[in-house]
Amino acid sequence: MKRTMKLSVIMIAALTFVITGCSSTPSQPGAATPTPTPAPAPKADNKVEKVKLTMGSWRTEDKEAYDKIIKEFQSKNPNIEIEFKPTKNTEYNTLLNTALQTGSAPDIIHLRPYAPGIALADGGYLEPLDSVKGMDVFSKAALSAATGKDGKVYGVPTVFSSTQIFYNKKLFKKFNIEEPKTWADMIKAADTLKQNKVAPFAFGSKEGWILSLTHGALGPAIYGGTDYVNKVTTGQTNLKSKEFTDSVQMMQDLTKYFPENYVGLSMDDMRNLFVTEQAGMMVMGDWEVAVMQKMNPDLDMDLFAVPNAAAGKGTVTTWVDGSFGVNKESKGKKEAIKFIEFMTSKEFGTLVANELKKPSTIPGVQSNDPIVTKIATLANTVSTPYMFVIHFNGGNPTSKSVFETLLQGMYLGKETPAKVTEELQKSVDSWFKPAAK
Repeated sequence: MKRTMKLSVIMIAALTFVITGCSSTPSQPGAATPTPTPAPAPKADNKVEKVKLTMGSWRTEDKEAYDKIIKEFQSKNPNIEIEFKPTKNTEYNTLLNTALQTGSAPDIIHLRPYAPGIALADGGYLEPLDSVKGMDVFSKAALSAATGKDGKVYGVPTVFSSTQIFYNKKLFKKFNIEEPKTWADMIKAADTLKQNKVAPFAFGSKEGWILSLTHGALGPAIYGGTDYVNKVTTGQTNLKSKEFTDSVQMMQDLTKYFPENYVGLSMDDMRNLFVTEQAGMMVMGDWEVAVMQKMNPDLDMDLFAVPNAAAGKGTVTTWVDGSFGVNKESKGKKEAIKFIEFMTSKEFGTLVANELKKPSTIPGVQSNDPIVTKIATLANTVSTPYMFVIHFNGGNPTSKSVFETLLQGMYLGKETPAKVTEELQKSVDSWFKPAAK
């Protein structure tokens, strides 16, 4: 009897050792605490390790908007964390170039449009994106902002910048002015506003970029828009042509519709004239919409495409305001490309239009702001390229800046339209090589 009891104790002790021994491996987080009685095997932890990415940009003012956009992406991709880390606009290029050379650049890189961004692609810093799902939704013109010399696409375009003519609906209604459909209509509207002691156009020539921007919007109505740009860039004509000289002459002819002392007026002065309803129209970019609405929430404004001086449709002048590329050396390249795919979707385009108040590069995207929707519709239907940003922003100094200085000289009475185009062509000839026809 004693022997039997002794054997039973030994067997129980052995069984306890086996059970305890089998449970001695550290359990996964959340697993049940081991007990002497058999228990179900711990459940496998299906949690996928998160990948953290950084997203560089010069748009510090867009941080809040992109944080919201990224949050939407992460709701469907919880394993990917993206931090939008913009740096100061004036320091971005230098900091990015240094980071690329030292291997510390962001995983997702905001590319300056056209020449600067393309230089990074040609330098071998970016991953080609041609095979990314959804890239075929963009127009060739939009993709050209980040297409390398090898013909490959290295950036997904996000938003257009667009110039058009904003007008004060209240003033137009007061003086029985219809939204202009032709160049003659626009001049008639300007005459009516002037007769009623209202500045027809909010305009100033103090800041050079305003001059190239204004010419970039109005000039195509005179020189022939996209067809002319194609001829210039392929060497079939040049900027001393009658068409282009006439477009510069037009800029001079409009001075009678500018405010008093316009040569001393800055962008801030122009904006103030328009939002305080002292000017009836303003040639300006879409980025001013949110600013003007904030300054005067009661401002009743609308916009129209620049009417063609000859027969034909009006135009708005557009360019891609940056693209996003993927760092070729990113350790999270697969996840970064996943975000690039998201940037090709209408969901992303709608978020951009609503949060940034800018026209999306994705056709058919609507905004909750009717003005932004109208700009986007025009940008996707009657756009013409901003020639001096897309094609003539090279040289040292750039031909764009040379043009701005020459136009300032013209408004000061120091240059004629013919002299402006002659000197401008000299600048272009110093660096620009026409593409093959």
